[in-house]
Amino acid sequence: MKIGIVSSSGGHLTEVRALRPAYERHEHFYVLNEKIPLSADMIGRTRFIRHSERDWLTLVNLLEALVILRAERPDVLLSTGAGPIVPFAAVARLLGIPVVFVETMTRIEEPSLTGKLMYRLASRFFYQWRSLERHFPRGTYGGPLV
Repeated sequence: MKIGIVSSSGGHLTEVRALRPAYERHEHFYVLNEKIPLSADMIGRTRFIRHSERDWLTLVNLLEALVILRAERPDVLLSTGAGPIVPFAAVARLLGIPVVFVETMTRIEEPSLTGKLMYRLASRFFYQWRSLERHFPRGTYGGPLV
């Protein structure tokens, strides 16, 4: 199995890296929207895309997603957010690639914009706080990652 991990840098990357025990034994690669210093295990398996903030660069991200997903051919995408997963999920859906999304743990009472969008795009949707169940009735409560 090959897993594509799509994330913004910072807290979202920290959260998705908390899931490493679930994916580290599988072939995997990362897609990040900002060039940051990488930990040793990410070197050589990380692709960088343009950073968009809900602007026209999201269209560039769609093209980047198409190029990366066709080249890498992952079996599944995994993300905890934020913005970069939305164009990747849209392209993945067209290519028949399932997407697993975990709503960020910082959202305790109200969902994030990315979470609202990904609830419709993701094949599997998880949330970390029971208080979000009313927003994501078809999602799965998974408890806090970190």
